[in-house]
Amino acid sequence: MPYNAPVDERIRRLYVIVDPEQTRGRDAVEVARQALEGGASLVQWRDKSRDKGEQLPQLRAVRDLCRQHGALLFVNDHADLALVAGADGVHLGQKDLPAAAVRAFVPANFIVGVSTNNVEEALCAQADGASYVAVGALFSTTSKAVTRPASPDRLREVKAAVSVPVVGIGGINESNVDQVLAAGADAVAVISAVTGADDVLAAAARLAGRFQA
Repeated sequence: MPYNAPVDERIRRLYVIVDPEQTRGRDAVEVARQALEGGASLVQWRDKSRDKGEQLPQLRAVRDLCRQHGALLFVNDHADLALVAGADGVHLGQKDLPAAAVRAFVPANFIVGVSTNNVEEALCAQADGASYVAVGALFSTTSKAVTRPASPDRLREVKAAVSVPVVGIGGINESNVDQVLAAGADAVAVISAVTGADDVLAAAARLAGRFQA
């Protein structure tokens, strides 16, 4: 039976992915703090190189920052790490545990995001219990080695097909974010456009301001 996730109105605006390997050598917790002060309302912790136990102290520090700023925190891939750290949810890729399997052991209010590339995958994720779907890669990106191309038009198709919030992801920056918003994205996920910027806070503020515009 399909899972009917309640629509979470908090999945909105600027979604910053913090990867310790994508911060230009700067402390990941400090980068997260600056992104939040700049206006990020959603943060995803993504660390694909270290063991989970090594990540936990920094992740808990980012959790505390998110709570101070009224932002949501997600953990990439690992629902167990998200639960231990007290995060708000997990973000799953197509090769991670299915959303339906994760729903079987997380609290009812736990947020489950799923990466998708097309309408079929988005509808499947929604039926399996996704709280939101991310659509990408909308533009070329160097932040992830293996991506499947999508487009703002693809995002528009997904937005029309699902009832859960839709997040645009992949190569989004100040030069193309308006295209993503025009396609109907509820939130835009960025990495290098914020965490790789010379001034993280200012870059986040400029992108966050596009939602108000």
